[in-house]
Amino acid sequence: MTSEAITVLGLGNLGRALAETFLRHGHSTTVWNRSAAKASGLAATVAATPAEAVADGDLVVVAVLDNQVAQQVLRGVDMRGRALVNLTSGTPDEARELARWAEDNGAKYLHGAVYAVPQTIGTAESSINYSGSPAVHERWQKQLALLGKVTFLGEDAGRASGYDVAILSGMYGLIGGFLHAAALARAGGIKAAELTPMMLSWLTDMHPALVTFAEEIDNGNYAGGESSLAMNQSGLAMLIRAAETQGVPFAALDELKALVDRQVADGHGEESLARAVESFRGVASQRLAG
Repeated sequence: MTSEAITVLGLGNLGRALAETFLRHGHSTTVWNRSAAKASGLAATVAATPAEAVADGDLVVVAVLDNQVAQQVLRGVDMRGRALVNLTSGTPDEARELARWAEDNGAKYLHGAVYAVPQTIGTAESSINYSGSPAVHERWQKQLALLGKVTFLGEDAGRASGYDVAILSGMYGLIGGFLHAAALARAGGIKAAELTPMMLSWLTDMHPALVTFAEEIDNGNYAGGESSLAMNQSGLAMLIRAAETQGVPFAALDELKALVDRQVADGHGEESLARAVESFRGVASQRLAG
């Protein structure tokens, strides 16, 4: 085993791109996948089992379907002395659980959240946030930087996932909003391609508002907002009526209005729309009580 030997567990689209990047930069790379056929064409050592693959590498990179699969793949494997970097998507608590498992089994753990499509891995368009073991980050930063821009977020193994689930929630909210906008436009005889440039221009102009909202949320001060809850309550009611009239209702609009309604009912109608974030605390409390 060389001092720069790397193992990649999982050869889906992401895992294969990781292995190809390490190989392209001259690293001795061992791979494993449930279906060995996925390794076809790779100039890597193909291991028959996860244990054999891990035995070949100082750095072990995991990229599988989810953290449950990651735990299954690693179960019973001798991880002593290894640096385990998990690039599998999951929740913050799942990352922390796997970090504890790694520590109990003699490994140091780093969790990564990938912001790239597989074909951009290893280019300037790829970036990966990491959290967990500072020692792994420091020792393997050069190799990890081959995959994309490295940002280290601290020792809490769940922090990278904390950012990730929040960012992905925003992304899917945006996609959901776009799809509903396209459906509304189509119902009105407007092509999505005609709508999109205007929508992109408006969304770009909204960037400063999001920065302001973030400051209000972090400071807990929602007074004097230009976009009040009461004003947006009325606007959302209009959108919901329009969507229903055009035959394309969207539950996300109803849910957002419900968040706004809670704050208005509590007497905060003249405060900033950003205050609707406080309604999530009420939702969480209700679920815990239930």
